[in-house]
Amino acid sequence: QVQLVESGGGLVQAGGSLRLSCAASGRTNSRYPMGWFRQAPGKERDFVAAIGRNNLNTKYADPVKGRFTISRDNAKNTVYLQMNSLKPEDTAVYYCAANQGYGLAIQVHDYDYWGQGTQVTVSS
Repeated sequence: QVQLVESGGGLVQAGGSLRLSCAASGRTNSRYPMGWFRQAPGKERDFVAAIGRNNLNTKYADPVKGRFTISRDNAKNTVYLQMNSLKPEDTAVYYCAANQGYGLAIQVHDYDYWGQGTQVTVSS
């Protein structure tokens, strides 16, 4: 089992930045590809970014390319999502997830463990 806890959400003005963290416990996250997803009210949970077992392979959803950066520190069992140039449409609950498989999955059903989420609100 893997437990994931997100932190770092909050309220920020458009154009601002936030860094989300996802701390893993239990079986360490160093074995798993990790992902970030987000869910706005009344909408489905959408893929944001994914990272492989090291920092070499990453994938991003088109709306966040060039603004968000995913990274990981396996020694700290932590995955990060640096979010810059935030827009009101980035407002959502952000979830991190761990994938027991291989590759950089972008579908919710490909992930096996989920955190509880952290709220990000971007004001205009």
